[in-house]
Amino acid sequence: MEHDGNYLKSPDLLPVTHQQRNIGTFGFAVIWIGMAIVLAAFAIGGSAIMSLPLPMVILATLIGSCLIGVFMTLIGDIGIEHGLSFPVYMRAPFGTFGTHIPSLVRGVTAACWFGINTYFGAMAINGILNLLFDFNNWFLCFLVFAALQLFNTSLGIKSIERFADLAAPIIILISCWMYITLADAATTQGKDVWTWVETPTTGMAAFTAFMIVIMANMGFWATLAADMPSLSRFFKAPKNERNWFKRNKTQLVGSLIVMPITNTFIVTIGAVCYMAVASADPINALQQSASGFILGILLLMIVLAQWSTNTSANVIPAATIFSNIGGPKVPFWVGVVIAGVIGILAQPWSLFDVLVNALLIIGGILTAIVGILYADYYLIRKRRINVKDLYELNGQFKYMNGFNLAGLIAWVIGGVIANIFSAYSSLVGFIVGALVYYVLAKYWWFKKYPQAELEDPSDAKYLGITAGHNLDELFGQDLVPQPAAGSDDAKTVDQTEPLLEVKGAD
Repeated sequence: MEHDGNYLKSPDLLPVTHQQRNIGTFGFAVIWIGMAIVLAAFAIGGSAIMSLPLPMVILATLIGSCLIGVFMTLIGDIGIEHGLSFPVYMRAPFGTFGTHIPSLVRGVTAACWFGINTYFGAMAINGILNLLFDFNNWFLCFLVFAALQLFNTSLGIKSIERFADLAAPIIILISCWMYITLADAATTQGKDVWTWVETPTTGMAAFTAFMIVIMANMGFWATLAADMPSLSRFFKAPKNERNWFKRNKTQLVGSLIVMPITNTFIVTIGAVCYMAVASADPINALQQSASGFILGILLLMIVLAQWSTNTSANVIPAATIFSNIGGPKVPFWVGVVIAGVIGILAQPWSLFDVLVNALLIIGGILTAIVGILYADYYLIRKRRINVKDLYELNGQFKYMNGFNLAGLIAWVIGGVIANIFSAYSSLVGFIVGALVYYVLAKYWWFKKYPQAELEDPSDAKYLGITAGHNLDELFGQDLVPQPAAGSDDAKTVDQTEPLLEVKGAD
């Protein structure tokens, strides 16, 4: 659909109407189980158990998961209230062009996750080939597996994603089996899984180690904390509901109950894995815990799980971002190639070993964005937003040539200070980003660039579902029933619909 050259009104970026919201509380819980079964989380458990006993690792993981779950739910209200996706609302604190800069960071992060998941899948493929043909060349498997996934995504073949329905519950069963097997292995080595620590720490060193586990878990999910509106805009929510908790029930159950439990379980497996085989690498642990036909089946499920997760959660969003930034000269398939190249150049075989340190860095950078979104949405605009102008090239969000300097400056300051205090990175990033943005935007930037919802703070005009707004009034026939194919938001729908179909979401 053409919009007189206005790329801001791309069909996949328009708000979701109330009728299009089809994900309920149970549906989101099922989605979270699928998303939270991430083998890379083993690295957090393996690193943590070096200096903390398992009960403290579990407690720190629960705290970190719940804290980032709070961030997700707060920011997810943007999607619930206004039906807006992450890149669209980012035009408010960053500008119509400035939104591409943080989006690019998200794209690169997704590409790196693609590399890590591909590495796990390649190691599993290598293990299968080694069982069958005595073949042993994991790097060749890595290149071939990466190429297959990129080719699959470029052509838009969706069949492999259907394995997600099967892969998630089977990976849970595999994880349970791994825990029991590895715990027994650790016990035979004379290690009590609940008290053993490789290098015990006390005092301030123990507290720092505890905080690092919390921050690593927050960093692990920081991308989704910022990007939650892209998913939450499809959640069912009652119209004219003033109670924030009732309106966000779906989010609260998924992000504050289901995700912390599932994520903590996976991190715990990683810790026990390290106890038993002195490595948090799940493929290594499987190969030391099983053999023959059983090992082959387990490894095959690992491959399918990585493939289905990578396609929908990493390659498509990264490729969409690169394609959107590049404009018409960078088609979607080129974005896929760029994502693949970044994922390979990131050298995921080395990245896994330093993943916790990487999570502290990226967590601080991304939670600074979350803090800025929080300050803009809750503290300054009081949840009111001039939705129509978010889609206007020369509207109030054009600011200075498409840039909101208050947001960019706050992001840089928040990210830098967060990484100076890396043991507290995600909390520091959020607090500093929010505080700096609030001061700069309220007392400087919005004095230069007036905002309609601040000049006239009308709930009736600028609230969304709480005020019972019908978005057709703003966009008429432009609103489409489904996001455009290949878009980031199409990824969200494609990822969730099969799950809801099979699980019978409410």
